[in-house]
Amino acid sequence: MLGTGDFQFGPRWSVERKGVAANDIAVSSLAEGLTSRFHLPGPGGGGVRVTLAIAAGAVAIGQAQDSDKAAIAAEAYRMDLATGSVTITANAAPGLFDGVQTLLQLIDPREDGSLWLPEGQIVDWPDLHLRQIYWDDAHHLDRPETLREAIRQAAFYKINGIVIKLEGHFLYKSAPAVVEPYALSPAELQSLTGYALARHVQLIPYLDGPAHIAFILKHPEYAALRAFPDSNYEGCATNPDFYKLLLGMFQDLLDANKGVRYLYLSTDEAYYIGLAANSQCDEAARARELGSVGKMLAEFVTKTAGWLHEHGRTVMFWGEYPLQPGDIERLPPYLVNGETYGPQFDPLFARHGIRSMIYTSTQGEERHFPEYVPLPAGERLHPRRGAADGRVEATARKIASDPARGAANVIGAVNAGWADAGLHPETFWLGFAAGTAAAWKPSADPRESVNAFYRLFYGPHAVAMDRLYRLMSWQAQWWSDSWETGPSKARKPIWGNSNSIFNPERPAQDQFLPLPPAPGAELSYNSKWSAENQRRLQLAAEFLTQNDELLGLLKDNLARADFNRYNLEVFLSIARLCRHNLEMLADLGRMDALLAAAAREAQQNHPREAVAAAEQALAVAQAIGSRRDAVMRDVSATWYKSWYPRVDVANGRKFLHELDDVKDHPGDRTVDLGYQLLREALLPLGDWVDQVRKARDRYAAAHIK
Repeated sequence: MLGTGDFQFGPRWSVERKGVAANDIAVSSLAEGLTSRFHLPGPGGGGVRVTLAIAAGAVAIGQAQDSDKAAIAAEAYRMDLATGSVTITANAAPGLFDGVQTLLQLIDPREDGSLWLPEGQIVDWPDLHLRQIYWDDAHHLDRPETLREAIRQAAFYKINGIVIKLEGHFLYKSAPAVVEPYALSPAELQSLTGYALARHVQLIPYLDGPAHIAFILKHPEYAALRAFPDSNYEGCATNPDFYKLLLGMFQDLLDANKGVRYLYLSTDEAYYIGLAANSQCDEAARARELGSVGKMLAEFVTKTAGWLHEHGRTVMFWGEYPLQPGDIERLPPYLVNGETYGPQFDPLFARHGIRSMIYTSTQGEERHFPEYVPLPAGERLHPRRGAADGRVEATARKIASDPARGAANVIGAVNAGWADAGLHPETFWLGFAAGTAAAWKPSADPRESVNAFYRLFYGPHAVAMDRLYRLMSWQAQWWSDSWETGPSKARKPIWGNSNSIFNPERPAQDQFLPLPPAPGAELSYNSKWSAENQRRLQLAAEFLTQNDELLGLLKDNLARADFNRYNLEVFLSIARLCRHNLEMLADLGRMDALLAAAAREAQQNHPREAVAAAEQALAVAQAIGSRRDAVMRDVSATWYKSWYPRVDVANGRKFLHELDDVKDHPGDRTVDLGYQLLREALLPLGDWVDQVRKARDRYAAAHIK
């Protein structure tokens, strides 16, 4: 309970340890935090005395959802705050570290530079002992220093697990063909693992199987392991060589991830297990023998997870379709289910001894920026059904009130930021921190968590961050909404979905825009383009004004923010990308108007004016390409500060660019960052320019001597 009085902290402070080693991470984290966040010198004599103490059983815990009370108690702490003295007492090292993070978050810097703390006492413990975020490096690779910063950031927000998906961005000794041009070495992964463990964070490897493994099965070396010869999506679960490959890759990860307790065996979306019946893979016979395709998935999980369990890992998996309730008893009870599935499944998992996580996501299929604030229906070009809540509110509500809390043995929550759409991870931190906070304290008000995030992540001098995030959300949603969607003429078709295998395969979906028509003979122009696109142009103009406001807020906060300015640089690059789309839409309207003007001048026998108007339309079209190239240079320069470049060749390795046959991941549509504007590259604007130029030249040759 905090009182109404405050007391000043610093500038001098000292530290006293009781049962705490001098090299404990809580000690160094306190000193580093006070220096980096508040510019205080290291501890010395006098000033506020900070006592850090560990004593088994010193802090009693109260109500918590998690049944593992020992794990909850290990993170409990008590903080006593009084003038001149701060004491943090914990039962174990993790709780002491968490208490230090709370202290750093509590310090209130005032305008005059002084630092203040509230008087009182805090007794705190988590509701769930596993609080994980999913970090997706499947389609890009963050630099090691970026991953270290992500670990430090997660620990600050009491996130104690980072589930990392590397796919081909790891140097697999057992599967060299899958290794991409840039990849973490075993030494780098072990170094990151140790850095995380020192901060009581588990860096948890994530590897898919039997499905979602196009990154493996696209390679000719492994094509014989496919369940279906014409699909790179899923491996053959009856082929011993497939198990040999997966277990070899798992072994490589384990060897470079020593000290970690968990591992994700991602059985996500194994749509077709038990269906293959071909000369390369006959799973169907085994499924009939077992009794169902769900039982076959249970067999795959039991074999693979059993090996991992024997190698000392607690295995997390997705206990989902095609598993049926009756298949659960076929699974080993030492598993942890990564997602809750409702009243038909959750109680059965619990009765079988399988513990569960509450799954949430900060991002799913959004392009460029998570949907933190849904775009109002009245500002959309296309109607869409969607949740009224943004990502943080939905995440917090799911963790705090999921019915599984009463039916399953819930021990944690995992909050995913899927990078399949090619987003920058910097866009996920609001959801990661403010959403996952509900796994520590489910009664927390999401709005309070969001406001606390703004203050802690950017510092006290940042302004209007709520407005900034709202505008970023809306701009990104309008970017997607402003184009049409239809069958792709540029990419290979999709092999199947969760319901069936397509026969024949179905076209992938791409976005497109209707272009103004090209002029006819004598620059004649019969166009309804502006009328048909009136609503699109109107909204684009409104969002362009909004973009002006957003750019102003970003530039203002880049100068004001105390911390994480790079995060705002990434946001600025996204805002400029969205702006290019808005300006292009306006330019298309301008091109249409100029061609109409050219036709009028031609009809009035003003050939020079007609040609000039046509040339202006061509100049506008050419400016679109120049602006697009400038935007991509800006995005590349900014994003590659924290990412390794996306290239086809480096370090003696060549990237095999072959798309997933089932899952259409926008982030994988190009080798480089060009996927950001691939839809524009597919737009036949070059053909349009050629047609307009030919019409102009023919008219000029006939009418201008």
